[in-house]
Amino acid sequence: MTRLKSGTEYPENQPLAARMAPRNLDDFVGQEHIVGPKTLLRRLIKADRLGSIILFGPPGTGKTSLARVIANTTEKGFRVINAVTSGVADIKQVIAEAQNPLLTPSGQLILFIDEIHRFNKAQQDALLPSVEQGSVILIGATTENPYFTVNKALVSRTTVFRLLPLDEAHIKEIIDRALTDKERGLGNLRVALTSEAETFLTNKCNGDARIALNALELAVLTIEPDADGVIQIGLEDISSCMQIRATQFDATGEGHYNTISAMIKSMRGSDPDAAIYYLARAIHGGEDPAFLARRVVIQAAEEVGMANPTVLQVAMSAYQAVREIGMPEARIILAQAVIMVATSPKSNASYLAIDRALKDVAEQRSYEIPLHLRNPVTTGMAKDLGYGVGYKYAHDYPGHIVDQEYLPPELRGRVYYEPTENGYEQRIAAWLNARRQRLYGDAYKSTEAEPTEVESAESESND
Repeated sequence: MTRLKSGTEYPENQPLAARMAPRNLDDFVGQEHIVGPKTLLRRLIKADRLGSIILFGPPGTGKTSLARVIANTTEKGFRVINAVTSGVADIKQVIAEAQNPLLTPSGQLILFIDEIHRFNKAQQDALLPSVEQGSVILIGATTENPYFTVNKALVSRTTVFRLLPLDEAHIKEIIDRALTDKERGLGNLRVALTSEAETFLTNKCNGDARIALNALELAVLTIEPDADGVIQIGLEDISSCMQIRATQFDATGEGHYNTISAMIKSMRGSDPDAAIYYLARAIHGGEDPAFLARRVVIQAAEEVGMANPTVLQVAMSAYQAVREIGMPEARIILAQAVIMVATSPKSNASYLAIDRALKDVAEQRSYEIPLHLRNPVTTGMAKDLGYGVGYKYAHDYPGHIVDQEYLPPELRGRVYYEPTENGYEQRIAAWLNARRQRLYGDAYKSTEAEPTEVESAESESND
């Protein structure tokens, strides 16, 4: 457990990103929507009237920095623990200190928990009584959506503030400060960063100030000064220090759900360019190719269905090929399957049909199966009861089809599958409507069920 209060100094061997952390609200760059002038959080911090909050956002957007600003502003005790290395004992120690009038005369202690989503339910529950009473003012920081990863009881006792990725102008301001600050930054060195290198740095860090400062510091430490003592940092230099673009994607966290959801919705919306873009983000972020292929198979059935029945075959072949071949070649197979789903005519009639039928099965009584459809056993009591009697074998009739009713009498005329006018289903609809009219006449009726959107990215959340 760390005690962090005003006046904290960072030694020279601390990383540049840590040394350049803002000390007050005027130093803080970005997140104007929550700490800009006249915002609620800014007023609460300045008045030292802060309640329990959770700071939620991508890495490098200022969650820990904002906690440090609060530590340097408040008159209350401020304690820091990390959910990775701390447990219930550390939480109890903070609670005991908050309840000790000698150690905490104000009766309130601010507790900052970094990566709070890593606490299990028991650890989070240990905080509830003190947060409820107000003796512990919680500041939780998380890169995961707290509505998914933090106990609902704890979330309900806090205010959630979402931090956004910093834009390029914010990153440029932070870099410029680091280059000119003589106390904490690189101002005592002669560093020349070309405009091309700065543009590359502000773009490639993906709104993560920590990545930008780490790359800048690495370049300064590894490049020899020229004859005039100037550290010249060009595009190639800064590129080698960053290696690859930081991708805001976590194959087990919110980035996973959001990216897969966007890919699915893009396929559903017939936008192959967007679908391919989100596929690329998932691949670059390390998503399991077999998982991606499974999602495409599901979309082929759910979104395309009978409007283009061959798509399911292509998707299934792609799934098998991805499993056999692996990356990097699997990316091409995935791309073909995704594009085919995105560009095919769409119908969700198949999944609506099965959901309607399941609803009837769950909510209605189990009607007797018509005798003529039952197993035509030739011996025993079943034969005497008329099992299979009157059944018409379709292949004995012209066109290999016979007008014969198959539903239980109580469901006569009930419709589950309603083909659309898209693709191949247009032909199915004309044929099926005519057949239903012949069979049922006035009893022919629709289910009149409204189409619903199924969030497939969540339905396989732990796959």
